[in-house]
Amino acid sequence: MNLTPCITCFGEILLRFNTQMGLRLIQSAALNIYVAGAEANVAVLLARLGLDSRMLSRLPDNDLAEMAIAELRKYGVNTSGIAKGGERIGTYYVENGNHIRPTQVIYDRSGSSFSQLKPGMIDWEKQLVDTTLFHWSGIAAALSASAAAVCSEGINLAHEKGITISADFNYRRKLWNYGQEAKEVMPELLAYCKVAVADLDSVAIYFGIKAEENLPLTDRFEHCFALLKDKMPLLQTFAMSFRVVEGLNHVYFAGLAHEGKFYYSTIHTLPLVTDQIGTGDAFTAGLLYGLSSGFSPEKMINWATACGVMKQSVHGDWALISKSEIESFIQSGISTKINR
Repeated sequence: MNLTPCITCFGEILLRFNTQMGLRLIQSAALNIYVAGAEANVAVLLARLGLDSRMLSRLPDNDLAEMAIAELRKYGVNTSGIAKGGERIGTYYVENGNHIRPTQVIYDRSGSSFSQLKPGMIDWEKQLVDTTLFHWSGIAAALSASAAAVCSEGINLAHEKGITISADFNYRRKLWNYGQEAKEVMPELLAYCKVAVADLDSVAIYFGIKAEENLPLTDRFEHCFALLKDKMPLLQTFAMSFRVVEGLNHVYFAGLAHEGKFYYSTIHTLPLVTDQIGTGDAFTAGLLYGLSSGFSPEKMINWATACGVMKQSVHGDWALISKSEIESFIQSGISTKINR
């Protein structure tokens, strides 16, 4: 890739409202607010790691949007590509679960500024100048037919310009409500991807590719990639993270298919998870950082996995971690020491 990588992320910027202290929504008198969104999560970590990271989106012209933009800028993300228009910023509400009860998410994104994007609204020629990698996710295409068409605009022009295209499959069942199923939309949009992150469920939903559930996760991953390569002929780098709950511990690791070979990360056992949301985005950002930095495949997958692990120690969507913290974690693993 270019010696000075510039990564442009395209997707919806959200506000996340979170219950406090493990309370249920029906118990809560107050909510914590975080700026969020899958692609924004990727952009923030890439910027914190020192890359030229740009966020391309659409927000209303109001103070809530300005607050969100200011938060992105605070962490180093270039926000010059965020268009103004429409009337509302999308939101979602989180009730954190525990080892007994799952985390619940309620979306309120219908009619948001981003969902009302239409072809021609974004000057893609301008926004992709100097871009070396264009990243998007299935969430952007799930919000409306017109938003999916805008995804197609950007993807096609990026492909014409020879820009590497990266996608996170990111299937969200609750968002596909505009009359088309994900399997009707996503395969065409994913056709030009050279880099992709997915889980086994999203691959099954988009492409009908399934592996026997009684097989080891590593075998299922390799089977999945072998079949997916026929559907996505340009795919060169494909990664997938895995979480297995064993008692009160979360076991987390990942696999990478890169230029015809398979690699697996160190297996991490997490005794505590502070916030699981955004883990996959941190993993994706770590992978893109590794690719952009010319890491070996072994280092790349361990770096991405470390980003995913460390995100789970931070409240909110964003992996507010540093390069030195990631490197230290890779060398030493989980630590309860006090840095003085």
